[in-house]
Amino acid sequence: MSYFVPRKIKFRAWNSEAKLLMRLDRIDCNKGELFRKDHVLLQFTGLLDKEQEEIYDMDVLLIYSEKHLVFWDSEKNGWFFSKLDQPSERNPFLNVNARVMKRLGNYFELQK
Repeated sequence: MSYFVPRKIKFRAWNSEAKLLMRLDRIDCNKGELFRKDHVLLQFTGLLDKEQEEIYDMDVLLIYSEKHLVFWDSEKNGWFFSKLDQPSERNPFLNVNARVMKRLGNYFELQK
């Protein structure tokens, strides 16, 4: 299977108690489900923004002057993005999109 290249599976987490975005040194696993008490796990999308910064779940990205949110759509089984002020308009989040976007921060940390 020379065409198979395993992807990096990385996480950050929003600590809901301390209200901090952090990298984790460990994640707990129970029957294959990952979790961390009092944290919201945010998965790496596998894509980089125009400045080569990693993009994670719930990151806010800027295209020109418009803010967009990246998220996992479990119904469509993939990464999507939408304008912050128009969440119902969902678009597949592809490398071609990421390369023109600039990561501003994560949704949770920007709401503090």
